[in-house]
Amino acid sequence: MTGPYVGGALDLGAIKQQAEAKAKAQEQGTTGAPAGIQPFFEVTEQNFENDLVRRSAEVPVIALIGSPRSPASEQLKKDFEEMAAAGGLKFIVGYINADVVPQVAQVFGVQNLPTTVAIAAGQPVTNFEGSQPRENLEQWVAAIVDKLGPQLRGLQDTGAEQPQAEETSDPRLLVAEDALNAGDFDAAIAAYDEVLAAEPDNAEIKQARATTVVLKRLKASAKDGDPIAEAEDNPQDVDKQLAAADAHIVAGTPDVAFSRLIDAMKVTAGDDKARLKDRLLELFALYDSGDPRVLAARTQLASALY
Repeated sequence: MTGPYVGGALDLGAIKQQAEAKAKAQEQGTTGAPAGIQPFFEVTEQNFENDLVRRSAEVPVIALIGSPRSPASEQLKKDFEEMAAAGGLKFIVGYINADVVPQVAQVFGVQNLPTTVAIAAGQPVTNFEGSQPRENLEQWVAAIVDKLGPQLRGLQDTGAEQPQAEETSDPRLLVAEDALNAGDFDAAIAAYDEVLAAEPDNAEIKQARATTVVLKRLKASAKDGDPIAEAEDNPQDVDKQLAAADAHIVAGTPDVAFSRLIDAMKVTAGDDKARLKDRLLELFALYDSGDPRVLAARTQLASALY
């Protein structure tokens, strides 16, 4: 599976703003109960903005762009539909039939069918082309839900009665949540820093802050192209190796990110080697200290340092 999606034709930010404005107008004009959310749905011109783009501010959304003419598309569609049905609305899947709604498919600037794109907070974060074994799909989705799900605000209109927010909710975390939903990573980081100033041992907030830092860096590096491809073409460029490692993290392949940085450390020295080591330690903090991928990478790191 590849790294972050960087198709030049994709501008979900503007579409997300339009969707939110339309949704607000609809809310002001209706008093009916919210409709239930489908874990898997077919994308149309009419529901694209609200059900796919706007919904990605609440939970990760997987957009599958395919065609009935493609056996690989049909298999992915079947797998994702089953996974979404069993996923407890921790993520939802929108299927875009490129034959029926080519104008929607073109928004993603895809080169081949099928193409699968993960979207969070109105932004594409990672993608892959072609088919994948079911086990790989499950690991990919699990990584997205694990890392990005907590940064989103959760489904707002599932059709079920929503529990009242606890009066003791920390307003500082609400600030971070609102900032993330708006794509303002700096404001979210500042909010987390405020919490950590008072609670320096809060592991959950530390991890949330670290994840936000990665997303901020990745958004900046992806503007110039695919960070992973850039790193492959420039193996001696430390900055590109750092950016590619972030891309691997978001793509759900931390072991590849760790290996890339460790391999780069073996052929560098001085400040460059120190930068690579510091970034590696930072990425370790995104995972449980007992994670086997972290443990293996720590062993490799010790060898690379000497």
